Amino acid sequence: MPLPHPSPSPEPPEEPEFDWPDGAEAAVSFTFDVDAEAGWLGEDPSYARRLTTLSEGRYGVVRGMPRILALLAEHGIRGTFFVPGHTAEVHPGLVAEILEGGHEVAHHGHLHLRSDKISPADQRAEIEKGLAALASAGAPVPVGYRSASWELTPETFDLLVEHGFGYDSSCMGDDRPYYEVHDGRALLELPVHWSLDDWPRYGWNIDTGGNTAAPGELYTSWLAEYTFARAERRHVIYTMHPEVIGRPQRFVELVRLVEEISRRGGSWQAPLADVAARVRTRPAQPQATGSVQ
Repeated sequence: MPLPHPSPSPEPPEEPEFDWPDGAEAAVSFTFDVDAEAGWLGEDPSYARRLTTLSEGRYGVVRGMPRILALLAEHGIRGTFFVPGHTAEVHPGLVAEILEGGHEVAHHGHLHLRSDKISPADQRAEIEKGLAALASAGAPVPVGYRSASWELTPETFDLLVEHGFGYDSSCMGDDRPYYEVHDGRALLELPVHWSLDDWPRYGWNIDTGGNTAAPGELYTSWLAEYTFARAERRHVIYTMHPEVIGRPQRFVELVRLVEEISRRGGSWQAPLADVAARVRTRPAQPQATGSVQ
C-alpha cells in the first residue's frame, strides 16, 4: 500500500500497512546528531572565540560517543549518526569508529547552518561540502539527510532530490513514514518531533538559558511513545545529541529505555536507511502539493 502524501483535505489518508522483519510489531530507530563544535559555529562565527562553549560540543565526541557506541554494541543495535562535514574534518577517526560499529552515517550539513537563514548558494555549499567531507572521512555516499534545527527549505528540498538522497528526516507531517511533497517532487520522509528529541529537555546555554528537565522524564515519555507505536505497528525515531544525552545522569535514562524496549521484545531496531528501504515499496509518484496518492 502506498505511503500517505500530505494533504489539506479533511479526508484522512489511506492507512499504510507496515510489514516489519520477523513479525516485529514496531520499528525503532536510535538516531544521534553529532554536532560537536559545528552546532555552535553554525549559529554564529563569534563562537570561534568562545572556547568553553566549543568545549561542551567537543564533550559529545570525547565522552558521549564512546558511551553511546558501547551501549549500542552491548545490545546489538545499529543506529544512525547524522554527522556534519565540519565534525568529520575536526575529529578524524570518528566516522571510522561509527562505521566499525555497523552504524549508518548520514548527512547533517557541513557547518550546521540553518537552511532558512542562508542563501540558495550557501544551501548548495552546505550539501556539497558535507558530502565531500564525509567521503574524505571514508563514509559511503549517505542515503539520508537531516537539516540543521529541523528547518527544511524549498531550495534544500530540491537539492536533496537532485543529489539522489533516499530519505529526509526533518519534517513532522505524520508519525509514520510518508512522502513529503513540494512543487510536484516527492521525497520519502522519516518524520521527527521535538517531543522525541533530547535537546528541548536539556539544551541550555549562557546567553538564552534553556531547559533542565528531570532526567527521568525522558524515559517515561519515550517509553510511552514506544508503547503506542507498538500498538499501531509503526515506526518511532528517537533523536539525541552526544553532548546532551552523553551526560551520565541523562545517559542512564537512555540505558533504561534501551533495556526495557529490548526486554519487551517485538521490535525491529534498525538504522533509518534500513527502515527507508523497507517502507519504500515503490517510488513516490510526484504530484501537486497537497494531493493524496
